[in-house]
Amino acid sequence: MEIWINPACSKCRAATDALDEAGVMYTVRRYLDDPPTAAELDAVLVRLNLDPWHVVRHNEPEAAPLRDLPRDDAHRADWIAAMVAHPILIQRPILTADDATTAVVRDPDTLSRFLP
Repeated sequence: MEIWINPACSKCRAATDALDEAGVMYTVRRYLDDPPTAAELDAVLVRLNLDPWHVVRHNEPEAAPLRDLPRDDAHRADWIAAMVAHPILIQRPILTADDATTAVVRDPDTLSRFLP
């Protein structure tokens, strides 16, 4: 299992605390320090069954240039490129299980799907 986190994020800390308490083995990826490639991010989006604009943190200052960018397949790569260039834009935490099940685990119900 791998979890993409920002250690300063309370939702990320809550998720890793819950995984620790449950005794789940996982790998941490501090995606601000180790940003995903466009291919990695696209693969995560495919597993999430979401488009990039669904997992962008729109309130971040770095999101300003995206406000007028169309939310369509023709501009998907532009959204992904912005997220790779500014990983702070990626919603967190993102958890991928060994079976490739992937979710943005911002709430306890979603996180519980990954706990024994």
